[in-house]
Amino acid sequence: MRMKFLSIQSSVAYGHVGNSAAMFPLQRLGHEVWPVFTVVFSNHTGYGAWRGPLLPPDDVRDIVTGIEERGALGEVGAVLSGYLGGEGIVDVVVDAVQRVKAANPEATYTCDPVMGNAKSGCFVADAIPPLIRERVLPHADIITPNQFELGFLTRTEPDDLSSTLASADLARGLGPRTVLVTSVERPDRPEGTIEMLAVDDDGAWIVQTPYLPFKANGSGDVTSALFTAHYRTTGSAAHALAATASSVFDLLSNTLASGERELRIVESQEAYAHPRMQFEVHQVR
Repeated sequence: MRMKFLSIQSSVAYGHVGNSAAMFPLQRLGHEVWPVFTVVFSNHTGYGAWRGPLLPPDDVRDIVTGIEERGALGEVGAVLSGYLGGEGIVDVVVDAVQRVKAANPEATYTCDPVMGNAKSGCFVADAIPPLIRERVLPHADIITPNQFELGFLTRTEPDDLSSTLASADLARGLGPRTVLVTSVERPDRPEGTIEMLAVDDDGAWIVQTPYLPFKANGSGDVTSALFTAHYRTTGSAAHALAATASSVFDLLSNTLASGERELRIVESQEAYAHPRMQFEVHQVR
């Protein structure tokens, strides 16, 4: 099943984060992507310096309105969002989701609640987590937090499998029926590994991969996009988890081997189109 995605995210000219990370993997899978940019930067902010505009929320909203005026919002099967820089963009995303779902009740919304990680802590403004929790999550069908962000959203401290499952259930009580925890670091896992956990109404599944020791800006954006695509086209959280873990691991391995800082998005295209499915998924509930 081929889908049309409305992806409301940042854009960078150099490198791959936001829409610059999510678009090509989806397109390589055969999906149509309609990007709506929230910023247009020279590079991601991890470099400490960048150029380009942060787009005013009204301008971002106008892009969605223009698509709506073409009568096309009813064709959208999934909405994606990533980093939400402020209250104005939160309102634009929620409004876009409501308009898409009014035009196509079968459409879903995936929110990657970008807030921070265990090493860096929370790196967004204090107002952002409550906005996501209270105004965004009630409209989301799928969320893709890392373990730290899951805890931040649910005011919990998940660390082992049991507490992470409990936190995922709390998150599901806020609106989304499907939770992908993109990095689970439980203390009893084998050294040198990391896990991803998917939870939906049918159960919970976990997959373990080797841990690759480097920071890969944009990998979460790819993960969120691929999981949504596989989940929507197959209806199986277990399959979506296996395919996503396979593709993202190969993307990260290729990037690490290249010695480059930016994700090898184009060079890794076969990993999206034909994931090796090299990691076994285990049902844990």
